Amino acid sequence: MLIDKERATLLVVDIQEKLLPAVLDAEGMLARCRWLIAAAHDVGLPVVFSEQYPQGLGHTVPSLLAAAPGATVVSKLHFSCVASQCLPPELLQRPQVVVCGMETHVCVLQTVLELLAHGKQVFVVADAVSSRSQIDRDYGLQRMRDAGAVLVTREMVLFEALQVSGTELFRQMSKRYLVGEQPS
Repeated sequence: MLIDKERATLLVVDIQEKLLPAVLDAEGMLARCRWLIAAAHDVGLPVVFSEQYPQGLGHTVPSLLAAAPGATVVSKLHFSCVASQCLPPELLQRPQVVVCGMETHVCVLQTVLELLAHGKQVFVVADAVSSRSQIDRDYGLQRMRDAGAVLVTREMVLFEALQVSGTELFRQMSKRYLVGEQPS
């Protein structure tokens, strides 16, 4: 199955000011997520940000919010966005959810498992998730894949959303996201 920008939403889980410094390769992960969020926004994919207990853990990193002006931001106490019932109706009405964020083995995992249980097609962006330890990240990804989530990369998301080359949108996205130095 392919990601369809008319049927999908990008859910950015808990990339917050006070949490970010604790995860592996925080700056690289932030750069990759910013790239993904901006690309998704530019091709018309709706973007939703979640925040875990923002009163204590801070808000979404501002550069990520700037990459998707007008995106929805929801707050939660449950680790899962689904259990917290904070997801907006426009996300719930779409059958596909593309997920990035942190931590892979906690909030991302629990959200993904519950989205799958609710019949959603879930795509986890493997190069745009992180945890405090490599083993937690690895096993979080493995468990999500075993449960039925599809692991993808940022470029897979972009190319599947674009569907075809030779269009003006493809040319714009190529110049903006595929030429020159990219976050690795």
